[in-house]
Amino acid sequence: MGSRLLTAFASSSVLGTALAVGSGPAIVPVAPAAASHAVVAPTHTRASETQHGRAPQPSLVVRTKVSGLTHAWDVKQIDGRRLLITERDPARLTIARRNGSTYDVRFPAGRVWTSGETGLMGLEVDPGFARNDRFYTCSGWLLPGGGHDVRVNAWKLNAARTRARLVKPLLTGLPSTSGRHGGCRLLISSDGALVVGTGDAAVGTNPQDQRSLGGKTLRLHRKSGKPWSANPFIDARSRTKRYVLTYGHRNVQGLAERRDGSLWAAEHGPDVDDEVNAIVPGGDYGWNPVPGYNESVPMTDQGLPGRQVEARWSSGSPTLATSGAGFVAGKKWGRYRGALAVAALKSERVLFLKFDRAGRNPRVFAPAALQRYGRLRTVTQLGNNNLLVATDGVDGQGKILLVKPRR
Repeated sequence: MGSRLLTAFASSSVLGTALAVGSGPAIVPVAPAAASHAVVAPTHTRASETQHGRAPQPSLVVRTKVSGLTHAWDVKQIDGRRLLITERDPARLTIARRNGSTYDVRFPAGRVWTSGETGLMGLEVDPGFARNDRFYTCSGWLLPGGGHDVRVNAWKLNAARTRARLVKPLLTGLPSTSGRHGGCRLLISSDGALVVGTGDAAVGTNPQDQRSLGGKTLRLHRKSGKPWSANPFIDARSRTKRYVLTYGHRNVQGLAERRDGSLWAAEHGPDVDDEVNAIVPGGDYGWNPVPGYNESVPMTDQGLPGRQVEARWSSGSPTLATSGAGFVAGKKWGRYRGALAVAALKSERVLFLKFDRAGRNPRVFAPAALQRYGRLRTVTQLGNNNLLVATDGVDGQGKILLVKPRR
């Protein structure tokens, strides 16, 4: 979609009271120790603080754009006037108009399986939406005759933007148990592929099993649903394995593409080590919680056979519950320009991870302006480079925040 349409929405009148606050100091990470067999050494943040870099650190103006949401999970712009929002439980597709008012999109919500962390989750809008009205969701789904799975569906909005028709399921059979660790983030990368981040469904064998779709990043054609032809295991005998881009993950809830075309993922750790990972096709990211579901094992277990890809950043202890993420573009972001903005649920903040050109040695910023809105689920950048941040409020307390940098 064109940046002119995105800019039109983002620069429109906004509901709520503005809050301009200095973003606070940077947190400087301790230099990592080298890890044996690691592709990239881990980086852990610590509490020491200082100011870094020559670019100015912007103040942030935060306004409530949309309110009255419950477990808002993802938000995307569909034209110059509207936002499309997924709400996890109860499953709702919501459209917000330019003035912040909302209405429900009619779709077969009764077929969405909701339990625990699973419901209507990831959302992506087709690059050709202006012509084909097509978008994609990742959600729990009730199966005929009983049972459930997690799946990626393709949808089409009607011209009035009031009803969504299911075009077809693109990928089914993502594992689900109680609803724990359901994933499930979507990203259309610059080459047109649909990338899916999945959870391990709290089943210990799923992450390392390349014939399971759980605990993975997956890649497929967004029109046909077939495995992406450049996937690392495209010639595998197992059709499921052909979808696998990376494996050995716990619960991928953030996906982002850097300006250089590299893909990145954010995922939840157990009691320690939420991670941000650079995606290496075919890579094993080392989560292997067996026997049973043993969460005392390392997030990246270097004792496994072969090579395991270490995180580019990890939280240490305690975990922050990192979720949706996106790289920040635009000169007005100053010191945050080019950083990966990561929403965090438990720690109720947005982290700006400023990696070097090689994608290593991050400086971490946590603006105070974004530490007063409760649990934060996802970050989306608009065409004029402002941000939308979804809050995970319950019982109608959730919001979509509009965040503008001011230097």
